[in-house]
Amino acid sequence: MSEIPLETPPDSDSDNGKRKGPALNKFFKAVIKLKVSDLHLKADRPAMVRSRGDLRPLQGGPLTGEQIHDGIFELLSDRQKEMYEEKGAIDFAYDVGPPGDADRFRVNAFQQRGKMSVAARRVDRNILNFKQLYLPDSIENVARFNQGMVLLAGITGSGKSTTIAALIDYINQRDPVHIVTVEDPIEYLFTDKKAVINQREVGIDVQNFHDALKYLMREDPDVVLIGEMRDVETFSAAVHAAETGHLCLGTIHASSASQTISRLLDLFPAEERRSIRQALEFNLKAVICQKLIPSVKEGVPVVPACEIMFSNASIRKLIREERDNEIIDVIRASYDDGMIDFTGHLKQMVEDGFIDHATAYEAAPNPDELRMALKGIKGSSGGILG
Repeated sequence: MSEIPLETPPDSDSDNGKRKGPALNKFFKAVIKLKVSDLHLKADRPAMVRSRGDLRPLQGGPLTGEQIHDGIFELLSDRQKEMYEEKGAIDFAYDVGPPGDADRFRVNAFQQRGKMSVAARRVDRNILNFKQLYLPDSIENVARFNQGMVLLAGITGSGKSTTIAALIDYINQRDPVHIVTVEDPIEYLFTDKKAVINQREVGIDVQNFHDALKYLMREDPDVVLIGEMRDVETFSAAVHAAETGHLCLGTIHASSASQTISRLLDLFPAEERRSIRQALEFNLKAVICQKLIPSVKEGVPVVPACEIMFSNASIRKLIREERDNEIIDVIRASYDDGMIDFTGHLKQMVEDGFIDHATAYEAAPNPDELRMALKGIKGSSGGILG
């Protein structure tokens, strides 16, 4: 595996032997200059960056555990240092560059084998719109809901935060509303347009998620971003926001609309799941699942493959009757209503020249089904794939 030149020389932050910036800045600057997505630091290994999906080493040799620890602690507040020592991990945002023109990184520092490791993702300071992100056209419909719950599903690194930023900025340009976000950490910085946007960062603007959620409804929001649906408290706050007439956006680690329902139910004991289904039946407006896949189109490194479910009468009936496995059939029968499944979207992107067949088959939930779709053959569920 060949090394990538460290674009920012090791002494670029120094002047006559005196360092001007944090010790790790040269690695963050290399990520920016190389236009790659992620930086990984691990003791006794060279710094690694993710380029077109693969990790590759930067030149410069291995880093010691002390270099990584001391370099990260240089970036943390005293409270953040305490949190890392208490929990063995810390999430924070780090800006590289002058205020107003800085590149932002979402950083997770964590303990492994007694030493600190770091995973940092570069977040583009420019908030791209739906077309620039190559999202399906029907994504605009999601931003037009006045109330209810919208969930973005996918694994870490699937572009959920970028899509949510596009949704919020679309609302920001269109509606004179109050948007409140609770983030850990803040990733995209919004500039007020028609909307008033207040962004609260856990650990800086509010001590913890519990306090942020406690005060959320007292802040007169129209739209709220609660972040990840990580526990009962977070989901309950999202439902409460939706039930009281707000549009609530959140994320969840799930690979499909049906799995999203299952993951939410798994947060609760069995005896409470009937009432949770009822809450989803009445309040869930849409689920957007996505994964990022390499593109073959020049100038487009990756594109999102999506599954989009809107909660219509059929979907609500399936949720109520615990027939979640049939949700995919309704999605496939509702393309004209803006819904789409992964197979249909992968087919569309192959035909539009964004991805090749091999990449599409690798990303497909069912490669054989995708092969039939590309030939225009009707799927076994009864939906037309072609």
